[in-house]
Amino acid sequence: MPFKIIMQQGGFDLLRNDVSMLAHRADAPAITLGIGVPHLEMVRGNSRIDDLVEMRLALDCFAASDGAIRLWNAARPDVVATLKLAQRAQQSALELRCSDPALNRLWIDMQCATSEAFWGGGEQMSYLRLNGRRFPFWTSEPGVGRDKSTALTQTMDANGLAGGDYWTTNYPQPTWLSSARYAVHLETTAYSVLDLTEKGRVGIECWSANVVLELFEAPSLPNLVTKLSDRFGRQPPLPEWAISGAIVGLKDGADTFDRFETIAASGAAITGLWCEDWVGIRQTSFGKRLFWDWKWNATRYPDLPTRIAALAERGFRFLGYVNPYLAVDGALYQEAQAHNYLALRKESNKPYAVDFGEFDAGVVDFTNPAAASWFADRIIGQEMLDFGLSGWMADFGEYLPTDVRLFDGSDPMEAHNRWPVLWAKVNADAIASRGKTGDATFFMRAGFSGVQAHCPLLWAGDQCVDFTRHDGINTVITAALSSGLLGNAYHHSDLGGYTSLHGVVRTAELMHRWIDLAAFAPVMRSHEGNRPSDNLQIDSSPEILTHFARMSQVHAQLAPYVRAVCDEAVAIGLPLQRPLFLHYDDPEYHDIQDQYLYGADMIVAPVVEEGYESRLVMLPQGAWVHLWTGALYGKGTHDIAAPHGQPPVFTRQDSAHADLFASIRAAFGA
Repeated sequence: MPFKIIMQQGGFDLLRNDVSMLAHRADAPAITLGIGVPHLEMVRGNSRIDDLVEMRLALDCFAASDGAIRLWNAARPDVVATLKLAQRAQQSALELRCSDPALNRLWIDMQCATSEAFWGGGEQMSYLRLNGRRFPFWTSEPGVGRDKSTALTQTMDANGLAGGDYWTTNYPQPTWLSSARYAVHLETTAYSVLDLTEKGRVGIECWSANVVLELFEAPSLPNLVTKLSDRFGRQPPLPEWAISGAIVGLKDGADTFDRFETIAASGAAITGLWCEDWVGIRQTSFGKRLFWDWKWNATRYPDLPTRIAALAERGFRFLGYVNPYLAVDGALYQEAQAHNYLALRKESNKPYAVDFGEFDAGVVDFTNPAAASWFADRIIGQEMLDFGLSGWMADFGEYLPTDVRLFDGSDPMEAHNRWPVLWAKVNADAIASRGKTGDATFFMRAGFSGVQAHCPLLWAGDQCVDFTRHDGINTVITAALSSGLLGNAYHHSDLGGYTSLHGVVRTAELMHRWIDLAAFAPVMRSHEGNRPSDNLQIDSSPEILTHFARMSQVHAQLAPYVRAVCDEAVAIGLPLQRPLFLHYDDPEYHDIQDQYLYGADMIVAPVVEEGYESRLVMLPQGAWVHLWTGALYGKGTHDIAAPHGQPPVFTRQDSAHADLFASIRAAFGA
């Protein structure tokens, strides 16, 4: 067993292969308990979280006891914590239990080498390597701008806390990997924090005094990722239709189909039409929102069943949209209320209504098994799958209020992070109930530990339609790489971005660069954004449409390689998009987050900065073939030309897929 606890004079150590990870001493306790009073303000999924710490008890006394260690504070011997190291199937588990239920805060100081690099933390948007920063784990809206120094973020902060920060994310997860070939997972849904601001220290804060630290160890980083995938869940393979052409996102009501025919006539390789507005539209000051009553809106889409059948005959799938909330002015809300399937207010038996920005919605209570089953069958099963949908955006999951009353009596402060996982399971159960696992699919932005077992595909959420450092096109690469290390094999983004506010609109350059990026992701899906009429679309100009058609063909021709890498993901849990350091053991690659390995045989380095016609690409050991010209490159940093339609992409010369790559070069190369 690589992990063990040994007693030392004046204390004890947690060791990994005889190297101390935690050193607890009477005069320098590594474990502290306390009492805190939280203050949380939440506005439309954006949170401000503060804590009033009323007491801290450093556990400066300890004694071995029946294979465990008893800890207490000299001034409070009545408060006892028990620490035990247990062995589980794939990992060790450091279990900490406190005797006093009044204590609700825990601080742990672990040790690390100053040279160690850390990654993980869920789906991080700003930083792949976590060193030097503090990361709270709380599922929320990421915010708009996510950079406190910018005017956009400051404006959005003044408007409902909506600006965000570098750590805000739809999908946090208290799991981190070390370059020293181990990983730590904090097994809790309580609010927690990873603090890596000091070299040599890994600080952990948790709003629960009863936790488990799961400890993983492996001989290599790929083996470690496999272990994490084993632990959290393995996705089914992506359907062939999802990877072998583009999914076109349009929300133009009945006019959608004429536009779709124009896009199809361009020669684009298309496998799906995604109409999130199939449920109808609610116009708000934010832009075009959907009517949250999850069934066909015949006024906006007349004769939709016939349309879906006609598309299916031509090989096109139809996709829609759903989220776990029900608009109070919709028929399904009344149905859920009649069955008592809605979460309640704390002070009464009335349903809790959440303000989603100019309309309210009820929360279907997924802690009630009957409510979860009802949503899976009555809504997703009957109104969507049986209706003819092959996929959908399963949106939201981050908005559970912390003052709600739940069916199972659980604390909403701890249920909040768990909610995206429950939501993912509802969707997966619905697909399984119709025997469509691996054929129908859905994609989510929200998550927490364990979402991997249910969600077959992530998307990167609502980026700004720009090149900004913390909320623009570049963040989708960081999101894919960070989440992939924790067992999320498949990732993609809204082609063109989503959020357009305060004068931020898509440029032609952004559209071209996002088209190039999307072609080298498992799923290539366009989105019209929150304000379609203000922004360029893939069919806004002949130049953009021609480029989209060309790169969708590249995406389609690459499908056999993507299928092979999907098979690898199913077998050993490695993600399709991987950081260079996963396969090349060199600290020089620890911070690289703007290029990625696509499988083991391809390196993709999209242009994600404005105004550049070339970019520097770092290539690891080996012989690498430029996809578009066939030129051969070796290890090093190279300045590579990057015209639209030819993002820097390299393939291994000795790849088993070399003939496929050569065929792409023959069809689309220089």
